Amino acid sequence: MKLLIGNKNYSSWSLRPWLLLKHAGIAFEEERIGFNEDDFTARVNRHSPVGKVPVLVDGDVVVWDSLAIVEYLAEKFPDRQLWPVDRKARALARSICAEMHAGFRDMRETLVMNCECTFATPLLPVKVRRDIDRIVFMWSDARARFGAAGPFLFGAFSIADAYFAPVASRFVTYGIELPEVCQRYVETVSGLPAMRTWIAGAVAEHDFVPEDEPYRAGPG
Repeated sequence: MKLLIGNKNYSSWSLRPWLLLKHAGIAFEEERIGFNEDDFTARVNRHSPVGKVPVLVDGDVVVWDSLAIVEYLAEKFPDRQLWPVDRKARALARSICAEMHAGFRDMRETLVMNCECTFATPLLPVKVRRDIDRIVFMWSDARARFGAAGPFLFGAFSIADAYFAPVASRFVTYGIELPEVCQRYVETVSGLPAMRTWIAGAVAEHDFVPEDEPYRAGPG
């Protein structure tokens, strides 16, 4: 399998399936295509009709969009138990992943993913605070109801943790103050060997561009 990804410093969508694959020990080839590379669109369009990353290529099967990719991986590798085993926990995990996938635009735009830097906590608009409050509730609720068996949202690591890893990264970058249960969760995700590998790769890119210089941002 091959996974096409964007810049590790910025591409939250790419991080999700990449982290899932790495943490689950599923072998794959990584193809990084920088958002500002002149042939970005052409290279992605060879595989995906939408011209965005991530894209998973598995032989003659091509899957684009991060949520479709993680669902494909869960079907292909049922022994890895990528979704929670418990039916109720699995239903909640799918629901909050879908909510993350479709929403939280205000937080995304204000707290842009940047693994290379840390910033002083900005003055957050009310809409962003509401997004953060909703995430705090989701994390706290999942931990309280299904997290007794381990440090992740549903005890054991699952797709939900891969899906919220970019949010944890954002909270670190901008120093967002969180309740203790959520702060512990951010530390757990940040401490994953696969997450550390991603962040090291992001730092090695050296592609942070100050706000007064142009940058063609990627999706997510």
